[in-house]
Amino acid sequence: MGRVRSAVAKANQRVTVQLAAILLAGSTLISSGLGLFRDRLLNGTYLHTYPVGIDAYTVAFTIPDFMFFILVSGALSVTFIPVFNQRLATGNKKSAWELSTSMINLMALVTLAASVLIIIFADPLVSYVVGPGLSESGHGLAVSMMRVIAVNPFLFAVATVIASMQQAIGRFTFFALAPTIYNIGIIIGLVFFTRGINIFGWQVFDGGIMGVALGVVLGSIMQLLVSSIGLMGLGFDYRFKIFWKNKGFRQVLTLLPARSLDQGADYLNSIVETNIASRMVSGTVRAYQQATTLHMVPINLIGVAISTAAFPRMTERLAEGRPDLFKSELQAVLRIIIWLALPVATIAYFTRGYLVSFIQNGGDPLIARLLGALVVAILFRSIYHIAARSFYAQQDTRTPLYISIFAISLNIFLAIWFTTVLNMGAFGLAWAQSLVAAVEVSILFMIMSRRIKGLFDLVFIHAIARMASATGFMAVVSYVTVLLFQLQNVDQNLLSTVPKFGVIVVISLSAYVLFSRLLKLDEAVPVIRRVRAIFFGQAHVER
Repeated sequence: MGRVRSAVAKANQRVTVQLAAILLAGSTLISSGLGLFRDRLLNGTYLHTYPVGIDAYTVAFTIPDFMFFILVSGALSVTFIPVFNQRLATGNKKSAWELSTSMINLMALVTLAASVLIIIFADPLVSYVVGPGLSESGHGLAVSMMRVIAVNPFLFAVATVIASMQQAIGRFTFFALAPTIYNIGIIIGLVFFTRGINIFGWQVFDGGIMGVALGVVLGSIMQLLVSSIGLMGLGFDYRFKIFWKNKGFRQVLTLLPARSLDQGADYLNSIVETNIASRMVSGTVRAYQQATTLHMVPINLIGVAISTAAFPRMTERLAEGRPDLFKSELQAVLRIIIWLALPVATIAYFTRGYLVSFIQNGGDPLIARLLGALVVAILFRSIYHIAARSFYAQQDTRTPLYISIFAISLNIFLAIWFTTVLNMGAFGLAWAQSLVAAVEVSILFMIMSRRIKGLFDLVFIHAIARMASATGFMAVVSYVTVLLFQLQNVDQNLLSTVPKFGVIVVISLSAYVLFSRLLKLDEAVPVIRRVRAIFFGQAHVER
């Protein structure tokens, strides 16, 4: 037992922002890889053979996810962490633990009530809110699966508070592991539970796509357990009590509603999109969901991972009374995110056929075309996460809320207009997403630039212009490389598609780093230094 505690303590050490970003990006990459493998298994089994069932499965997630996003999700982390850090910075651990235990208990109670309500009202929720266009059999299946998945908000809520505590003090190991464990649980459901469950020869479950829903619950439980292990060695004093008089707790409750509404409004768009897609041909709900899942992979790898790692440090700078350091770190993080997101979005556009083939053997033209329309959102959604967090670090949750309400209203209007008036079908949903992502980020930075004078100075603007130029040169290289390594009819499995995709990515990114260096972009220096150290045993790069 002592060795286990020692291993946990060693894994749960505080890390630097750079190492945290690498850890989170690596974890996100593994989790995304498992997610793609999960979707490949699911699509290969049901996408074309049982489109009604896979649409029902996709619809079943919508309301439980909505309740989690509006009540917990990022709302808790960006409101809890600054206040929690303030308590720790002043050495008031007692108040910090009271705040933490209060948030765990409150979120558990609220989400438990939400889970019960979802179970009770699953039928009308599917009928009138998220899946009015489903067939009778699809409707019944969606209701049943939603009632199973309804426990997720409760399990996720407790895990999120625990993970936020670790994130706040710079301990990211178990926080990073949790999403991977969640996907493993779903894969177990896909591989084993869909075949039925036997206990001592007694058939307790017949199997089928409902087994995937059971895997989802298993993944949620496993994620909670892993997050809880990360508490070992932190000295957390948990009590089954809500400390209503704790000033930090009351401060979080004051900040929480605005961010929760922001999250809920954002996810409301997904509900509207699912509602619209359910009225189209069977399989459209799943196709659009898969395209959005693929476009979220680079957003999570770049925007979410880097912003999550940088956020605690940004809040510390303001808590220390150093707005100058806050500004410089915000500029540096922005430059890194844009430098990475620009080429990745471009490569995603040219290789969209390959990306879709990873989750559907032989690819799928509809998903590929939808992904092509979402590449603009990859860039701006990656930037959005640090843009919003720059406000949250200042404990301003209202401004992003107001902007989000406007953006979501615009998104819903454009989605309805594009799909019904312009008859763009599912592509109308994708283009609405991309256009609104650009608008929302532009408004956020317009306001932030007025608060922080010189945030977008000439040095910053010139750097972004050079990044855009390097991306343009790389796009030519990517296009030619894709022509040389086109997908063929024989490319029906990962063994034939992954090597080609890898060659295209390596050549494209190498060209981008080279062009970046020629254009004197500092972001390329550590990459070149690392490559030289690996291949030539030297790390010196002239600046």
